[in-house]
Amino acid sequence: MKLYVIAVGNKMPDWITAGFNEYTKRMPREAKIELIELKPESRTSGKTTAQIMEAEAQRIRTALPAGALCIALDEHGATPTTRQLAQQMQDWMQQGCDVAFVIGGADGLHESVKQQARQLMALSALTLPHGMVRVLLAEQLYRAHSLLHNHPYHRE
Repeated sequence: MKLYVIAVGNKMPDWITAGFNEYTKRMPREAKIELIELKPESRTSGKTTAQIMEAEAQRIRTALPAGALCIALDEHGATPTTRQLAQQMQDWMQQGCDVAFVIGGADGLHESVKQQARQLMALSALTLPHGMVRVLLAEQLYRAHSLLHNHPYHRE
């Protein structure tokens, strides 16, 4: 199983890159996380927000790996517990499917991306900075994997 993080946004601050990389390097070979960064649409081009979101949606659709289960991160999505995420991860591993988590740009995700997704997931009821979402997602994927393998990282 491969876990993809498809994120609109590049040129993240060093602390975001370092945090994301810290958790991705901890993941085992059978559950590697790969980041696919997409260039955001220019906000100074005179395009409307809808046009910007559609252009970013097109980039997302192009970047989605064929056959991967798509999960769109959205503040209105389901908020699984860590145990529920671990159970989902176990199901994905048993099914042998790759999973692509999609993080939108500054204006969020276009409705077409949300509709294409198998699931909408929120990491918090709070609105989070998109770079921070990368770090939180990578940490939660690592935590879920650790929980499945009785690694002491996760404590209850």
